[in-house]
Amino acid sequence: MSTPEETAITTTPATPTISPKISIDEFAKVELRVATVKAAEPHPKADRLLVLKIDLGDEERQLVAGIRAHYTPEELVGKQIVVVANLQPAVLRGVESQGMLLAASDGEKVIVLSPEKPIAAGAKVR
Repeated sequence: MSTPEETAITTTPATPTISPKISIDEFAKVELRVATVKAAEPHPKADRLLVLKIDLGDEERQLVAGIRAHYTPEELVGKQIVVVANLQPAVLRGVESQGMLLAASDGEKVIVLSPEKPIAAGAKVR
């Protein structure tokens, strides 16, 4: 059996995984914009997904987001969120998603990212 001092010496903390670095030119390709959630409802074929109708200022879009365990549709309506506006559309469980919302997660908790103060829908995030 080892002493506490030996355990402290041999135990190393976990190193966080860091993704490969990207250039500023690669990052500049990502168009982040503020959107206002106009409507939200549960996905008809998936327990973890919500379908959001968003206003991007010059157009309305539909997003599918895996945040149903963390937000009710009522909590999201009227909320401003940050989205990746130039992502290619994808079909998730039969419903088209025309972008992606940004959220932070610490493993259990998920928080949708939003501007600190109200701003016009469609405003660019830089």
